Amino acid sequence: MNFLKNVLSTVIGLFVFLFVLFFGFIIIAALFGGNDSKTVVVKDNSVIELNLEEVTNDYAGKFLYEDFSFLNEEKTNGLSDVLNAIDAAKTDDKIKGISILNNMSLLGMAQSKALRDKLEDFKKSGKFVVAYANSYTQKEYYLNSVADTIYLNPVGEMDFKGLSSEVMFYKDFQEKTGVKMEVIRHGKYKSAVEPYLANEMSEANREQISALLNSVWNSVAADISKSRKIPVEKLNEIANGLLARTPEMAKAEKLIDKIAYEDEYHNGIRKALKVKKDEEYNTVSIIDYAHKNSTVGKKPSSENTIAIIYAQGTILGGEGDVNIIGEGSMRRSLQEARNDKKVKAIVLRIDSPGGSALTSDLIWREIELTKKVKPVVVSMGNLAASGGYYIACNANKIFAEETTITGSIGVFGTLPNITKLTNNIGIHTEQVKTHQNAAGYSIFTPLDDNTRSVVQESVENIYKVFVDRVAKGRNMKFEEVDSIAQGRVWTGADAIKIGLVDKIGGMGDAIKEAAKLAKIKDYKTADYPEYEKKFADIFGGMPFMQSKESFIKEEVGEENYQMIEQIRRMSAQKGMQALMPYEINIK
Repeated sequence: MNFLKNVLSTVIGLFVFLFVLFFGFIIIAALFGGNDSKTVVVKDNSVIELNLEEVTNDYAGKFLYEDFSFLNEEKTNGLSDVLNAIDAAKTDDKIKGISILNNMSLLGMAQSKALRDKLEDFKKSGKFVVAYANSYTQKEYYLNSVADTIYLNPVGEMDFKGLSSEVMFYKDFQEKTGVKMEVIRHGKYKSAVEPYLANEMSEANREQISALLNSVWNSVAADISKSRKIPVEKLNEIANGLLARTPEMAKAEKLIDKIAYEDEYHNGIRKALKVKKDEEYNTVSIIDYAHKNSTVGKKPSSENTIAIIYAQGTILGGEGDVNIIGEGSMRRSLQEARNDKKVKAIVLRIDSPGGSALTSDLIWREIELTKKVKPVVVSMGNLAASGGYYIACNANKIFAEETTITGSIGVFGTLPNITKLTNNIGIHTEQVKTHQNAAGYSIFTPLDDNTRSVVQESVENIYKVFVDRVAKGRNMKFEEVDSIAQGRVWTGADAIKIGLVDKIGGMGDAIKEAAKLAKIKDYKTADYPEYEKKFADIFGGMPFMQSKESFIKEEVGEENYQMIEQIRRMSAQKGMQALMPYEINIK
């Protein structure tokens, strides 16, 4: 009995301690917190260190905490903040150049393209961009290749071999485990569910993946060719033969400029700044400089505003967040921008593989209402596929990068079934019902033909609505859209040829187009959404309340975590899905 009392008192004591600690953090945050309290000093003759480890999304987010307004936060570590900061640095007399040092970027290809273009523009000011790495992945090299001078460690490596995609298939796994995914889909290219149906890739899927990879590679190679003054044909030869796999080979092929250690790299920067070798030169991180730019940067005098609404992540229900497109924050943002007389136009920045068909349609409807009041221009990031394209298709104009993945106009539904598994372990299920369809679908009984036909009917209806939305939004015939739909994905470079995209360009181009459609010359921009948070959401940021995602990442590593996440997302899908068929990670 005493043992149980001791255990209980220990548990209660621990709970009280955590409770007091939690509110202690709140009090400290109230007294000393807030982004604006951070002071960033930029000294003369400084270099920006372009470290992108903390930059993953286009938009870092604004967070409004219900009943805890002192915790409200506007983060400035989004790619949009970085791009604005580099733009400001171009005319900042204190900034002399940008250093890309051992950059570990999690940005996608279209984001890397946008950043690369901004660095190219920065160089026009006469300031330098230099890069150093102990080794270069292919995606990192693509970004770093914009630099005036590229350094590589003497024992480093260069990954330059072309692009590939690997798809896993689970048909045999399902047979062996007794856990099966019943699949209902429309679209011969809607291959998100193909791994459940076969053990090998269909010709249709192989065709679209091959076309996609080649289109992305052509865009990447063209940019590298321009910066390094190496013909594309030569770059293909280097990739085919792995002719840049060592520092010496990479330099011989002119992919890099210098083989050196990091201290020699810094000496090169000192020389450019006219700083003595034994002295430290002044630096400022891109995140700090972005924060400074957001708080003390030049504020346009014009009241005219272009609202930039960021839709990034999987499309689901609920409020949403920086990694989830929720109907709550999206619809509220569109309504606020629509009703604000100072807002003259809207740019919808989309980076999404799609998701819930219902939520996609709710957002589509809000855009349709908004478009009747003021122009809506879409800027596509890495992805605007399936549901991501659904919410884009009715905009006045659509911009995409050449490497943007878009299209995937198709619908599917998946129903998990464990009948074989339960039978194998001796569990059997029977149903009693008053009407033929009263029981609905059960994971413990085989999918019958009647239920399959009802679900298939729902898939077909949503597909027709999807195609019709695209046809009307893009001024095309239903048959025209259907012929390029069927779940197939396209790059921006190909999408413009078939009418899914209007122009190739980035966010800046979309903003200029929005201003043109609104017939305004002077304007400022305002970022949306503001995510509304409740009391329970606060716990996620506490040190003693580490998220399960953080814990799993620590235990299994980033790459294994991404695989687990992919399986989890597939398992969590409910209702009809307008979702991109697969993921492509380019390294």
